[in-house]
Amino acid sequence: MKIDIFPHIYPKRFAERILSDSGPAIEMAVRFRQIPVLTELDLRFRIMDLFGDYVQVLTLSSPPIEVLGTAQQTPELARMANDGMAELVEKYPARFPGFVASIAMNNPEEALKEIDRAITELGATGIQMFSNVNGRPLDEPEFQPLFARMAALDLPIWLHPARSPNFPDYQTEKRSRYDFWWVFGWPYETTIAMGRLVFSGIFDRHPNLKIISHHLGAMLPYFEGRAGAGLDQLGSRTEDADDAVALGRLRRRPLDYFRMFYGDTALFGALAATECGLAFFGADRLLFGTDMPFDPEKGPGFIRETIRCIDQMRAPPEEKAKIYEGNARRLLKLKLPA
Repeated sequence: MKIDIFPHIYPKRFAERILSDSGPAIEMAVRFRQIPVLTELDLRFRIMDLFGDYVQVLTLSSPPIEVLGTAQQTPELARMANDGMAELVEKYPARFPGFVASIAMNNPEEALKEIDRAITELGATGIQMFSNVNGRPLDEPEFQPLFARMAALDLPIWLHPARSPNFPDYQTEKRSRYDFWWVFGWPYETTIAMGRLVFSGIFDRHPNLKIISHHLGAMLPYFEGRAGAGLDQLGSRTEDADDAVALGRLRRRPLDYFRMFYGDTALFGALAATECGLAFFGADRLLFGTDMPFDPEKGPGFIRETIRCIDQMRAPPEEKAKIYEGNARRLLKLKLPA
């Protein structure tokens, strides 16, 4: 079996709700029309059937819930999204063995309540966070109870990048050009979020915390040398005393903490990069994920190319079995037939 832990969808009622309002979601309307599989189940099922024994653990597509309204408005949107996801899982358990809950990070108190409701009442397999909260870093104290709760529940956090064209590449410009905010900005966003969490000491406080970094650890596997030797010397390049203090607080090398993350295989058909991620994290921390349906074919492309990479990568069959399904069964506690 192939368990895709990072495909994207929009429950239909949730999509109708957010697209009926003015604001950031309106910008998504054009893309919805271009990618109908985000909401049309019959089309999704036809694509899934192309790949045999293939199932999906559903995740909500961008944008983050917290950009869709005020702190008073977004908790309702999170509940609506999670209710819709739970309905899909209940109605189509053979297709969707689980879903990942969404939370409104601009209202941490309500987000904590929604974690408990979505997991204990709706059966969510974990939660999704984005790499920043409307520009705020995840290591701020206000968000730490959310990480503590997920560690206590022993379920994963899906870490998804968030960055828009309005984040310029140069201080003299107003927008990022040529989609660089997405192509290069999203891996950078994920990596920075991972680093801030590492230096906050989150893995010292919660050594069993499970965070699945989208796109196979973003930049980390390919910058292992810089992240290793470079961060071992933190505090030697600048006069910021906080850097050396932060390094001294950690119980291990910074690079050791980066290896405590998990990664999915959503690299869009890059075989060498997939093998690089395997070498960095090891087979026990890789999970099959595709980022479906954001490929040029609007659905099957990333699934097909990800499967090709895993099948062709230099790894024994038992390791590929872990990546395809074993790790998902274990981490997400999925109730699936053998």
